[in-house]
Amino acid sequence: YGPLHPSSYLCLVCCDITDGNTEHLKREHSLTKPYQGVGAQWDFSGSTLVTSSYVRLTPDERSKQGSIWNIVPCYLKDWEMHVQFKVHGSGKKNLHGDGIAIWYTKERLHPGPVFSNNAHFYGLAVFIDTYSNDDATDRSFPYISAMVNNGSVSYDHGKDGRSSELGGCSAEIRNREHDTYLAIRYSKGRLTIMVDVDDRNEWKECIDIGGVRLPTGYFFGASAATGDLSDNHDIISMKLYQLMVEHTPEEENLDWTKIEPSVSLLKSPKDNIDDPTGNFRGTPLTGWKVFLLLLCALLGIVVCAVVGAVVFQKRQERNKRFY
Repeated sequence: YGPLHPSSYLCLVCCDITDGNTEHLKREHSLTKPYQGVGAQWDFSGSTLVTSSYVRLTPDERSKQGSIWNIVPCYLKDWEMHVQFKVHGSGKKNLHGDGIAIWYTKERLHPGPVFSNNAHFYGLAVFIDTYSNDDATDRSFPYISAMVNNGSVSYDHGKDGRSSELGGCSAEIRNREHDTYLAIRYSKGRLTIMVDVDDRNEWKECIDIGGVRLPTGYFFGASAATGDLSDNHDIISMKLYQLMVEHTPEEENLDWTKIEPSVSLLKSPKDNIDDPTGNFRGTPLTGWKVFLLLLCALLGIVVCAVVGAVVFQKRQERNKRFY
């Protein structure tokens, strides 16, 4: 599976697509079959099992946790990660879990409760969540979502991360007979996530959001966990492509390793908490917004009063002429 070429997008994503000839596979950040010599560039933890055809993060057994982490920090400003994965098991509908997470984070091999990784992470996480922990949800699972964190927010597993997600989509990825793929593109402050899970050899947009700031020097990884319910969570390949994108002199002179992970949204992701639809809503009115609103209203009243007085005076003059 190569980089996202214009023909692969089928006009599904409106963003700058670079020429395929200028995109390069970075082998030091990639994981491919048969995984020979992979120990020099990747670390494994927990229940992870490496075979010649897949890397199994967890077997279809309860209470398992596994992860795989690239040991080489990534200093690319613009990149695209393709993940071929397989989630399968004997559990029937809604009786399986929990899913896979793909990470680009400051720390690696930091165990925790979020798909076996740290909840207060720095960086980007993309969750392929196969089990709904929230009984009140109206979403269809499996559900793919993304989160950017600067360590200040904890992923809420009980609500499937709804309060902190940037966006997401439902995708039937479990027990498929064909290959399933996820693509994560970060370029010029834009995060785009695509899926190819329907055996059509075409990408479908899941998330596309601007205003994302991610530093360089972080690590790529993948993790999975099972609880009372379980599945086989397999990574077939992770391929990182460098995107050749021009930046302004100001951007080039920045120390990208010092950037704090952030997203410039019109609202805080926390606003999703009491919005069952998860749709973006307007931000609450701050003090200066209230002031401007009142000022505009006052000006409007003054203008109406002046116009009314002028009209009234002209009518009075017109009436006097008839007498």
